[in-house]
Amino acid sequence: MRKISQYSEDQIMHPDQPRRLHRPNTGLAQLFLMIGLFSFSAVLSAQSYRVLLSNDDGIESPRLHALQEALAQLPGVEVVVSAPNVNQSGSSQSSIGSVTVDNYERNGSFFGYAVHGRPADAVRFGIKELGKDQPFDIVVSGINRGANVGNVSHLSGTVGAAMEGLYHGLPAIAVSEDPESENTAITAKFTADLVDRYRREGAPIGTMISINVPAGDLKGVAVRPMGDSYLETGSYEVTNRSGGSTQYERIRLIVQSENPATDTYAYQQGYISLTPLKFDWTDFEMLDEVESWNLQID
Repeated sequence: MRKISQYSEDQIMHPDQPRRLHRPNTGLAQLFLMIGLFSFSAVLSAQSYRVLLSNDDGIESPRLHALQEALAQLPGVEVVVSAPNVNQSGSSQSSIGSVTVDNYERNGSFFGYAVHGRPADAVRFGIKELGKDQPFDIVVSGINRGANVGNVSHLSGTVGAAMEGLYHGLPAIAVSEDPESENTAITAKFTADLVDRYRREGAPIGTMISINVPAGDLKGVAVRPMGDSYLETGSYEVTNRSGGSTQYERIRLIVQSENPATDTYAYQQGYISLTPLKFDWTDFEMLDEVESWNLQID
């Protein structure tokens, strides 16, 4: 039996090796080569690893600020923030089209761009507008207030923002944590370490990594596939009636996973879960089966 607890909506949602150069044996040629190598090195040192940072909780989220600070401390990394102006939790990868963008200040200094739109809009604006002259190397989304383990990921604006990066050909990371967690500093550092690994060794192509950090003492790191949902809708309760309109509040159930092979189980057992996700939703095992149906146009 699965263990089920009942909560209201508000309680839950709120190096490649260097090439060997063959130098001619003339002093002048060696001098020109040295000048060229120096210039090339200077260009490389001037180029930074560009991170586009977004979220779905909005640009004022303290967790976004914590992640920005951790990423900004990495050597050779430039962080650009493009995030929704307000909370857009649960918006998946939806889009509203045209957007208004505000400059957002924090502690008296420019912090990032507040996009009046969905998380995917903020990422798309960042990639196409803020990165049109200097393309980004990676999209990072988070830190989300609330876990995105299991198939809840399909509903997540945090995951949706990262998937938007994947859609545009960029590697991406989505990071979430328990809403009551005191591990935000650990979450931010863990994510920054992964970004730094990508910077040094390269990032996987066509894959987004979803990180979920539970509350309490952390037991370790578990790499697991997407599991079942830890959230279910139990019922709807009437909260207000006015004329012909009725307002309902959705009552959500927290479900304890019993499948140790999944990210949901690992997360609920106190492990940081890592799940590689892809943009392609195709059920390849069903392709031949559907083909055998021999569906025709009348």
